[in-house]
Amino acid sequence: MKTLIENAVIKAMDYSGYNLLFKQLVEEGRTTGEQTPEKINYTKLNFSRTKRLDKTAEIPEESIDAFKSISEKQTWLVISEPWCGDAAQTLPFLNKISQLTENIELKIVLRDENPEFMDKFLTNGSQSIPVVIMLDEDFNVFQTFGPRSTNATKLVNDYKAQHGKIDDTFKEMLQVWYNTDKGVSIVNDILETILTTKDTF
Repeated sequence: MKTLIENAVIKAMDYSGYNLLFKQLVEEGRTTGEQTPEKINYTKLNFSRTKRLDKTAEIPEESIDAFKSISEKQTWLVISEPWCGDAAQTLPFLNKISQLTENIELKIVLRDENPEFMDKFLTNGSQSIPVVIMLDEDFNVFQTFGPRSTNATKLVNDYKAQHGKIDDTFKEMLQVWYNTDKGVSIVNDILETILTTKDTF
């Protein structure tokens, strides 16, 4: 496991590198992994959403001091893909948080290029992304987050219970919810994750 983590960190991109890949894919009409029209289209949509959030996303004032108070060096290694809508909504906020303190290094690794690594961080047996793996200085996992905030997960579960599966109608509903929520649920859950481990980290 330790070797898998260390190799993933070595291969991982920083946020700027990830966005450069994103931009290149959109310009070339491609995506990562399987080249389906649906995933290519989602990649294009997600690039626009990410650019917008990079400009508009804000960390609530009441949360800033808590993130700034992180005193131990750590790496937040995110398993992601450009075609993933939840990742497009989450990564800009993770980047904003990491910019608040020099003790958080944000790194991103692609799911489909690292199946063995991904399989160590499944959600209910599924390769759901994004997954944020929080590592200490020695690359030991001390916490994880993802693939969605608690509030977004409830929306997904409730819709599945009523309709049996996630469909395009729900994906549009979820996008509206993300726009309305403005990242508050993501930041709050990340903050709670940090506070939960602060006493033992």
